[in-house]
Amino acid sequence: MSAAPATAGRAAREDRAAAAALAGLPGMGPRRLSLLVGEWGPSGAWHLLVGGQVAAIAPRLAATVPDGHRESVDGQLRAWITASRSIDPEIVLAAHEAAGVRVLLLGDPGYPEGLAPDVEAPVVLFAQGSLDAVGPTRVAVVGTRRCTGVGAGMARELGRDLAAAGVSVVSGLALGIDGAAHRGVLDARATHAEAARPIGVVGSGVDVVYPVRHRALWADVAATGVLISEAPLGCRPAAWRFPARNRLIAALASVVVVVESHAAGGSLHTVAEALRRDIDVMAVPGSVRNPAAAGTNQLLADGCHPVRDADDVLVALGLSQASRAQHQEHRPAPTATEQQVLDAFGWEPATLEDLAVRTTLPVPELAVAIEGLVAAGWARADGGWYERVAAPC
Repeated sequence: MSAAPATAGRAAREDRAAAAALAGLPGMGPRRLSLLVGEWGPSGAWHLLVGGQVAAIAPRLAATVPDGHRESVDGQLRAWITASRSIDPEIVLAAHEAAGVRVLLLGDPGYPEGLAPDVEAPVVLFAQGSLDAVGPTRVAVVGTRRCTGVGAGMARELGRDLAAAGVSVVSGLALGIDGAAHRGVLDARATHAEAARPIGVVGSGVDVVYPVRHRALWADVAATGVLISEAPLGCRPAAWRFPARNRLIAALASVVVVVESHAAGGSLHTVAEALRRDIDVMAVPGSVRNPAAAGTNQLLADGCHPVRDADDVLVALGLSQASRAQHQEHRPAPTATEQQVLDAFGWEPATLEDLAVRTTLPVPELAVAIEGLVAAGWARADGGWYERVAAPC
């Protein structure tokens, strides 16, 4: 190897190491990181901080905060300088390599398609799994954490059928709709070797599982697809990281599908980021009596196209109809009485009293039937309400 390529390789490694170290500094958000790296490069910015060169950085950093907050700029700079002097960027990079986490700078080979030309492209990304999972056609499936069983079932079906049709499903691995969508992708992968792989965009280091109850799902997405984050290893989730993550979910998508959203749901941040980028937004209709569908119904009233199934999304993408994964029903068949109760549910939450009126069954017999349906996964109970579920999530 000649001296020039070797020198260039060392410089590139130093830049990746510096970018990873910078991203882990306290309070280092995407905008600030982009400013520092854009002005001085990763290594240059790191050396300025280690050298305590406040005079060089402070005026540029001050431009990112409202007037009258200079004190916060000074405090932030002091925190960065103090932290940087106890960090070796090469050790940070080596830790990522040992964990199988790629550190990608904007412009590197393998940097995810769709993000590079974005108006707020991350200057550094951390990826665990295969970046080949970021296919050419991608749909974000998002929605509320506090979803109904119907909404979770719909998200799972969309994830399954879109993946079976070769469409990469992007989501945030949150509770509720996000997790259900990725479980659907895994369903498709279990029966179709050619199904698209999941793309999880997370708001913490890829080693810091949030929410904790999604640990198994998180691992499955990393093993079969890819986890992407702007945060290095060890970074805990913070409130400000999730709106930043949502912009990446939107930027990666050809279409954003909202399954359920409350009137002021967090998934509407993803919608706003999609509209900012002129990315189509679609929504699943819900009952006007369902608060978890208030946001999606408003999107439809505002002119978004409705989604009844994966075929509606595929048409919007200009693709043929879904090559659906064959869904195998593993739940035990309901008894005659349970089927009567199941039919009485419809697809909206109901109380015991509602079901008693609809079925005319004696309450003790009705209660036993509901208990059987819940145990078998045909229905779920939630605070005195019961609802039918399309598939166990």
